[in-house]
Amino acid sequence: MNEYPRLARLRTPAEFRQHLQQLGIGLHFDEQLITGALNPLNQPYRLPNGRVIGNRFCALPMEGWDASPDGKPTELVLRRWRNFGRSGAKLIWGGEATAVVPQGRANPNQLIIQASTLGELEHLRQALVEQHRQAYGNVQDVLIGLQLTHSGRFCRPNQNNRLEPKIACHHPLLDDLFGIPADLPLITDTELDDLCAEFVRAACQAQAVGFDFVDIKHCHGYLGHELLSAVTRPGKYGGSLENRTRFLRQIVQGIRRDCPGLEIGVRFSAADYPPFRRLAGADRGQAVLPDDGSTEYAFAFGGNPQQPLDFKLDEPIALLELCQSLGIHLVNITLGSPYYNPHITRPAYFAPSDGYPPPEDPLVGVDRHIRMTAALKERFPQLAVVGSGYSYLQEWLPQVAQAVIRRGMADFIGIGRMMLSYPLFIRDTLNGAALDRKRICRTFSDCTTAPRNGLVSGCYPLDDFYQQMPEAEQLKEIKQQGRNAP
Repeated sequence: MNEYPRLARLRTPAEFRQHLQQLGIGLHFDEQLITGALNPLNQPYRLPNGRVIGNRFCALPMEGWDASPDGKPTELVLRRWRNFGRSGAKLIWGGEATAVVPQGRANPNQLIIQASTLGELEHLRQALVEQHRQAYGNVQDVLIGLQLTHSGRFCRPNQNNRLEPKIACHHPLLDDLFGIPADLPLITDTELDDLCAEFVRAACQAQAVGFDFVDIKHCHGYLGHELLSAVTRPGKYGGSLENRTRFLRQIVQGIRRDCPGLEIGVRFSAADYPPFRRLAGADRGQAVLPDDGSTEYAFAFGGNPQQPLDFKLDEPIALLELCQSLGIHLVNITLGSPYYNPHITRPAYFAPSDGYPPPEDPLVGVDRHIRMTAALKERFPQLAVVGSGYSYLQEWLPQVAQAVIRRGMADFIGIGRMMLSYPLFIRDTLNGAALDRKRICRTFSDCTTAPRNGLVSGCYPLDDFYQQMPEAEQLKEIKQQGRNAP
């Protein structure tokens, strides 16, 4: 049973502050929200190329496992992107993960960018822009990207319940957890060279249909992220940090060569942690560590090998120094992976079906995100830094977001799950309107449990649209039976 107090019950600043003190965390929040033009969240941000982003909210990539089998947007995808447009966010970070090759999809219903899908992707972007125009008039200060991905270890291009992994290295824990044979061949250097070319091709296509930037995804256990921690991999893509960042460098160099003028962003997991599972006899998730008696864990980019449940800034700093040298200005900082340590990536009160009861008050996870982002922002004041992990704050999100921006701890507040349950949360916050408590994301995790069991993702508890879908009854049955994901 989850023993942590629910945030919805902390109704006053004094109650919220007292709980933070009990947890021993220094999460900043402003008791009074500033309204109108003086609101820090309403301030524009100017990129070095002169482009102005109209406010400090960013819509994070949120996919629904609901594209067509040939990688094209469906009406469900269009609905989500229209919601991004009317949300009020002026920075749209990639919309959602879009595979650069069909076999690199994380599920059979992920978007693909290729010649046959370009017209539909262009329409998808235009639908977002038009929705924003209708709601707010000005679309000149909106920056829209497309997140480019290859899912690597977590490829499921043909069936939701069948991994077809392309691994960058063998991992002593993840291989066992996900049933990956010890003799599975690694993706070759030649294949990685070819993939770099596919990312460049996809970036040029994204630019051609109007996207302002592309995100070269390096987070959440997917291929780019796994390469960052591929310390045991032989060859030019493994071992040293210089080799482990070669994938990013080659893609960026190709984009600069073939797609001049296209901005580049990088969403990366700035620290990783060992996988967590609910072990026998435990009442909450616990870290799984090697059983060879070693106390070190050297397989986590940004992690502390001597203290696996902590992080070190040396590798993230080196990565951001590289980004800066490559002329990359947009960075989105996240943590961990939803596949093997979801409470690190997205703090939640309720675990998804393939998860575990949280091993810490989720506010500790929010604070971890904010501290990590603030430390990197302080080191790189020139970069446009987007923070993640905010949705769990619920009613307190505006107060914390204002404090973060006002103190210069990040440049943008990234909103993910909250966008599914409450698409107009950003608009209401910026307008100083009372929040609709019935739409605030309570981190029920149904948006994860559904796709883990082969259903489309959405906010089934709070979104009337998803409540009316047949999948809502299927999801209810799955949860009642306690079935786990494949």
